[in-house]
Amino acid sequence: MNLQRTIFASIGVGLLCTGMLSAQQVKTDYDRNADFGQYKTFSWEKVQTQDQLWVSRIKEAVNANLTAKGLMPVESGGDIAILAMGTTQNQQTLNTFYEGFGGGWRWRGFGGFGDATTTTETYKVGTLVVDLFDAHNKTLIWRGVSSDTLSDKSDKNIKNLDKGVQKMFEHFPPGEKK
Repeated sequence: MNLQRTIFASIGVGLLCTGMLSAQQVKTDYDRNADFGQYKTFSWEKVQTQDQLWVSRIKEAVNANLTAKGLMPVESGGDIAILAMGTTQNQQTLNTFYEGFGGGWRWRGFGGFGDATTTTETYKVGTLVVDLFDAHNKTLIWRGVSSDTLSDKSDKNIKNLDKGVQKMFEHFPPGEKK
C-alpha cells in the first residue's frame, strides 16, 4: 500500500513539474511616447539565430501577425525596422520525491521524514526577442520576448513559435482598445 502511494505521488509530482516546464512565457514592453498610428509599413533589418532554418520561420510568423494588424511589409525602408534574435540555453530543475510518510504524519524515530530521492532534469529553453524600431529616428518602440521549453520534434517547436509570436502581438499596437 505504501509503495502504491509513493508511485502515485511520484507520478503526480512528475506531471506537475512537466506542466510547469512547458508553460510558455511571453512578455512585451513599449515606448509610451511612441505614436503607433503613424506606422504603416515594416521591413526586416536582421534575424540572428543559431539555426538558419529558423530565420524564415521567424520572419513568416512575425509578418503574418503584423499584416493581420494592418501593417504592410516592404523590402526595405519601412516605417518600422525589425530585428529578431533567437537563442537556446540549457536549464535544470530538481525533483525530490519523498517516501515513508505513510498515513498521516507518523514520525520515524526522532524527526525523520523517511527517504528522499532527488533527481536533476536538464532541458533546453528557446527564447525569441523581437524588437521594433522607429526606422526614421532609430529608437526602440516595442519589444516582445517569448520563451518556451524546446522539444525534440521540429513541428512542435514551429507550432510553439507561431503561438508565442501570436501572443506577443495579441495587444499590438499598444494602447489599442478592443
